[in-house]
Amino acid sequence: MLDALFWSIILLVVGLGLIAMELFIPSGGVLSALAGVAVIGSVMVAFSGGVASGLIVLAGTLVLLPLILAAAVRWWPYTPLGRLMVLHTPQPLPDGAADTPEHQELQALVGHQGVAKTKLLPSGAVRIEGRTYDALSEGTAIDQGQPVRVKAVRANRIVVAAVRPSTPAPPDVTDDPLDQSAEDLGLESLQDPPL
Repeated sequence: MLDALFWSIILLVVGLGLIAMELFIPSGGVLSALAGVAVIGSVMVAFSGGVASGLIVLAGTLVLLPLILAAAVRWWPYTPLGRLMVLHTPQPLPDGAADTPEHQELQALVGHQGVAKTKLLPSGAVRIEGRTYDALSEGTAIDQGQPVRVKAVRANRIVVAAVRPSTPAPPDVTDDPLDQSAEDLGLESLQDPPL
């Protein structure tokens, strides 16, 4: 009887360990199947040593199995595999992060209008008052050149929404000479002169 109880406890520990490992090591269910065989074998070996030892191991299994599973599920999102599979929501900014000059500069843009420099699907670049900023669109895609209005600031990006065509967009004042045409810079046409 003592020998059967010893081996049933060993099998139970192996089975519970395999169940916990399944949550941390992707095996396609192989470890779970082996764990199930080990746990069932543990109970069967315990009952072969006597009904009392079988009931003790069965009760221990029914108590330990949910506890091991709950602990493994609790720690699983913090494992390397769990971090790859679980989507983490962004955390709010820590105290004092909103006081940085960069964040205050972006916060001052709320309500301003600009033009989408790239297509926003949902992220892209917008030009506001001659400067380019990273932006997120509020809901729908925004085409390049479409007027936008800054609605909010999230972390280090501004959130913009498309402006209705009835609202005139501010002129796109560009300080970058590469964004301007040759005529706007006062240069002659780059084509060959007529002969």
